[in-house]
Amino acid sequence: MAKEVFSDWTEVIKTTTKPDKESGAVNPSIQMSSTFEQRDFDRFGKWDYARSGNPTRDVLEESIAKLEHGNRGFAFATGMAAISTALLTLNQGDHVILTKNVYGGTFRLVTEVLVKYGIDYTFVDLGNEEELRAAFQDNTKVVYIETPSNPTLQVTDIRLVVEIAHAHQALVFADNTFMTPVLQKPLDLGVDLVVHSATKFLAGHSDILAGLVVTKDEELGKQVYFLQNAMGATLGVSDSWLLLRGIKTLAVRMEKESANALELAEWLEQQPLVTKVNYPGLKNDDNYQVQAKQAKSGGAVLSFDIGSEDNVRQLIKEVKIPIFSVSLGAVESIISYPPKMSHAEMNPVERHERGITDGLIRYSVGLEDIEDLKADLQQAFDKIK
Repeated sequence: MAKEVFSDWTEVIKTTTKPDKESGAVNPSIQMSSTFEQRDFDRFGKWDYARSGNPTRDVLEESIAKLEHGNRGFAFATGMAAISTALLTLNQGDHVILTKNVYGGTFRLVTEVLVKYGIDYTFVDLGNEEELRAAFQDNTKVVYIETPSNPTLQVTDIRLVVEIAHAHQALVFADNTFMTPVLQKPLDLGVDLVVHSATKFLAGHSDILAGLVVTKDEELGKQVYFLQNAMGATLGVSDSWLLLRGIKTLAVRMEKESANALELAEWLEQQPLVTKVNYPGLKNDDNYQVQAKQAKSGGAVLSFDIGSEDNVRQLIKEVKIPIFSVSLGAVESIISYPPKMSHAEMNPVERHERGITDGLIRYSVGLEDIEDLKADLQQAFDKIK
């Protein structure tokens, strides 16, 4: 029989809907058990202790592996737990190259934690091929990319980075949080490991913390599982079930939110107060061509500059619809101020070098009516002197 191949819209439903063979329940059961009875003295069953594996978590891990076209999936308590575990596959004396525009939490992990274990790093502009090639050392083991990046939406040419990294016998890890597997599949482009802050678009409702890792290679998968089990930062069973429920609507949410984001970005370009719009779905954006060849859209997050921190302060006071929060990827629109939120640990010089200016706002576009979102920003802009 030919292998069944479904679209992403179908897969998000098929991989998260697992009818129970005995009861017929269409949703996986929540197995609230820390331990499992072993009925054979010499041969244990698939599950023994919930840190090592749980039937509900298994469904989630199998789902994300299939959606990302990977070999194995792993669920963690937070996105940073997933990122930390992925990078701890490195050993003392290893070197990692990372995009300059990496998420603030990853920046902190690499610069303040991994260095204590003898893991060295170099931040580079992954859009500069010469700079990337020059950054490799004899001990470089991983190139870590985040595309589009947070919060400047810089796009990395995944295939090019993979080609260069693999030529140096280095692996490529990719943070796919902003795109999700329904808009971009890094493993299909040659990446070796994908991470997600599943708290964001995959869950989609600002109700849980979760992280996911997907590997393509069996040996790398074994390393990740060993660390997951050894360190124990696994996702709880109730949150696993909620994340599965969130993934069911992922495709339709991403389509609508991405369409809203594109229309909002086009509108923002016409506003006198806005000095710059970062959104790779705009045809005049420097990142558009690369984004178009490796992703289905520009996604649902954009950022824009309104000149100063004082302007941002006033805008936050005046907007009525978006939540002012540190997160993104929910059904509700969320505005964030990176200099005081996601990238607060960076000093001003580092932030400015990465394009995170004092007037920069990140806007995660939700499911609200787009005309309401535009009108809300317009009334706020009108009040900024």
